[in-house]
Amino acid sequence: MSDKYTDHLGRPIVVVTGMGVLTSLGRGKKDNWEALTSGVSGIHRITRFPIEGLSTTIAGTVDFMDVEEVSAPAVSTAMALATAGEALDQAGYNGSGFPGPLFFAAPPVELEWQHRFTLMAEEAELEPGYGQLLAAARDHTHERMHECIQLGSIAYKLAETYDTKGLPISLSTACASGATSIQQGVEALRRGETEAALCAASDGSVTAEGLIRFSLLSALTTQNEFPEKASRPFSKDRSGFVMSEGSAALVLETLEHARARGAEILGVIRGVGEKADSFHRTRSSPDGIPAITAIKLSLEDAGVETDEIDYINAHGTSTPENDRMEYGALKNVFGEAIHDVPISSNKSMIGHTLTAGGAVEAVFSLMTIREGVIPPTINYNNPDPDIPLDVVPNVKREATVKTVLSNSFGFGGQNACLVLGAEPA
Repeated sequence: MSDKYTDHLGRPIVVVTGMGVLTSLGRGKKDNWEALTSGVSGIHRITRFPIEGLSTTIAGTVDFMDVEEVSAPAVSTAMALATAGEALDQAGYNGSGFPGPLFFAAPPVELEWQHRFTLMAEEAELEPGYGQLLAAARDHTHERMHECIQLGSIAYKLAETYDTKGLPISLSTACASGATSIQQGVEALRRGETEAALCAASDGSVTAEGLIRFSLLSALTTQNEFPEKASRPFSKDRSGFVMSEGSAALVLETLEHARARGAEILGVIRGVGEKADSFHRTRSSPDGIPAITAIKLSLEDAGVETDEIDYINAHGTSTPENDRMEYGALKNVFGEAIHDVPISSNKSMIGHTLTAGGAVEAVFSLMTIREGVIPPTINYNNPDPDIPLDVVPNVKREATVKTVLSNSFGFGGQNACLVLGAEPA
């Protein structure tokens, strides 16, 4: 392999040749980018299920999706198929079979209320309760329902639809999952196992049960009156994240393979870094060490110094603790220079897309590089004096951006960071 196709450590350079994205802002890169850079919010009142008595009544649902049933698995599958198709179309692979594996960040799926009611009705003569579910599972076949709630089902559907190679990989690292899917693709390419990989993530988990669980963790905002103003990353009056849905897919290839087939190169995955800890099931370690380590490892892997980072796409959830931890971690790595680096949170407009977040934000980061426009952090009207960052407040900013750090910090101390760059010379 020629030196022009390898990085500073002699590994194949990994590039992106196709991208797809879908959020509450719309379907596809064009609609999402126009809304994101215009400071439009996709957060709205929930209409999918009854909200009476709930503390949080807003979300970023993708109600425009045509699904066979309104459930997390069905919505997640529909979004994943759409974004993978968009990415493969752009890369020039759709319809011709994909020459590499699939790495899919899968949402947690389970029996939802409507599924449980169906099962219980099959054993109506029994006393209501868990025994009904067990009896129904034992006495009847439920092939469609069984397939619906298996973790690997969405990945198998994607692999079958788009003819990816090998066993599709389903993975889950909480809110870092989308970034982890990209990391897995990068590492497979660097090891020489393949010359192309499809990395995708999808999460349609805005259900009544999901909302209640996050509410019980005191993680969600309850500022329901004006939904579009509820997500306020890095603001003093931030009060929790907004649960949302979304999906993204990226086609990764070695630079040599992409150029040999004449593909358009959209950007480079320059570095990946991950670090997990066992501090708490949901909370991040307050000293920020795992996040600090993930950031440092991504920069080291990319072979770049902190002064080469032109923009940071923050995890920026709008929770009091996470935003404070992210600022502390960045200041530890960048020093006082962090106050001059533009940093914004896509979640101020799209909410927290959970499993999909790292992949969605990787797509937006690459579009920032390509378009020379940094999306704003909206709803930033009450700055937190303890987090004195340049958050690109409320209005987009034109800028030359060559290198981006994108952070994903998940529940359970699962952290993954990506360093993304422009097309190599």
